[in-house]
Amino acid sequence: MLLVIDIGNTNIVFGINNGSEWISDWRIQTDINKTADEYEVIFRSLLASGDFGQISSVVLSSVVPPLVQPFIDMLSKLLKIKPVLLGPEIYDQLPIRILNPYQIGSDLVANALAAYDKFGEYVTVIDFGTALTFTTVGSQGQILGVAIAPGLNTAVNALAGKTAQLPRVHLISPPSVLGQNTTHAIQSGVVLGYAGLVDSIIARINHELNRQVIVVATGGLCEIMAPIIPSINHVEPLLTLNGLKLVKHYSES
Repeated sequence: MLLVIDIGNTNIVFGINNGSEWISDWRIQTDINKTADEYEVIFRSLLASGDFGQISSVVLSSVVPPLVQPFIDMLSKLLKIKPVLLGPEIYDQLPIRILNPYQIGSDLVANALAAYDKFGEYVTVIDFGTALTFTTVGSQGQILGVAIAPGLNTAVNALAGKTAQLPRVHLISPPSVLGQNTTHAIQSGVVLGYAGLVDSIIARINHELNRQVIVVATGGLCEIMAPIIPSINHVEPLLTLNGLKLVKHYSES
């Protein structure tokens, strides 16, 4: 079985694939202060019902450099496996072309790889994470470019942190754009405002490329945001994990 790990700025996502499907996936909070031993305790609890021995390979992606070595140490100790680390050193093994390999997050590379593998034509991946990212891939697998904005939770946290009376709110679509209380007002501005941002960026991408791209949503808030954004064509919550699975395939080719 394959274990993939996606270390993001806010969450760390684990997935186990048996070759045909994802049989388990978990999400925990990222903490750069935790040691390899502390992550081992968490990892053991996640896999308490399974058999470590069935895991034969691991792929690791991280946009948090301080956590790379602790995870490599933890995996080596627990599973006796050296993970495949998604990074510039192996990008030339992938069927996508990356213009600035040291300036793009490995999670975006995984997203681009999975989207290109599935759709095989002009596609933009929107990742609703700590940052809101738009990664566009051409028909020949070239990453044409990326747009980055603060993520929705990042915006809400900044709003609450920089004001005296505005709280952190649960991000769901409000009953009306005309908020009747503070919570609904923030949800209107952030959730509906970001829906407009997404549609605007996609319209600009389509205009610049002179074609309609396929739009795929992923990330923690994709299932909340997709229903209110007309430009989104597909929702793929496990797109990054699928990309990491493909990394394993191409690294062995």
